[in-house]
Amino acid sequence: MSLDPPHKAVTALALTAPVAMGYIPLGTVFGFLFVQAGGTWWLAICASLLVYVGAAQYMMIPLLAAGMSVGSIALATLIINSRHIFYGLSLLSRMPARRWQRWYLIFALTDETYSLVTTLPAGTKDQQMVSIAMLNQLWWVLGTTLGAVIGAQAQITLAGLDFALVALFCVLTIEQWRSRQSSAPVWVALVAFVIAYPLSARHALVISIGLSLLAAVFLQLRSQRASGVVSDE
Repeated sequence: MSLDPPHKAVTALALTAPVAMGYIPLGTVFGFLFVQAGGTWWLAICASLLVYVGAAQYMMIPLLAAGMSVGSIALATLIINSRHIFYGLSLLSRMPARRWQRWYLIFALTDETYSLVTTLPAGTKDQQMVSIAMLNQLWWVLGTTLGAVIGAQAQITLAGLDFALVALFCVLTIEQWRSRQSSAPVWVALVAFVIAYPLSARHALVISIGLSLLAAVFLQLRSQRASGVVSDE
């Protein structure tokens, strides 16, 4: 009997453990707030299963409570998640070959999943990437369920749990730094944010991602040209 599949599952579980520590409390807060705003517990779970957009799920709570149309909420969600366009472009060459795996990874590509997938070594099997995406969504749905079913029954304060997302990004940044092949992406990202923030503090993330992508394309083209010169010689 092959031991390969269990090994893959353990590896994916270990990789997503830091994400679980952030997603479960954040999902719990979302489920709690959703029910407190008047939504039913099962709709909160459906949102995490079928929408799964993190920040946009938090945003839609007051919008739904205010009676905004589904179209307006969808447009706001599109704007908030516009950064995923850049994520997708950078992963085109690494997308799974199977159609269902490819479409699911596109759907489940959150900031944290992207961070983990981009640190996987070259040649990683498609199933490994899909397993990471599935486990990350599982943590989010689990947290949402806890918040919707249990949290809504108790009068408790959840203030401060939103810091879990900041802590999660710190952990992922450290892990990416440890597994880096070059420090150039870190400096490119820092310079891009320094340029983007004065231009528009509200949209600094999207602008800095766009600048980083342009810099990455430039560096890749320069590297290819240098390789071409060497091979010609």
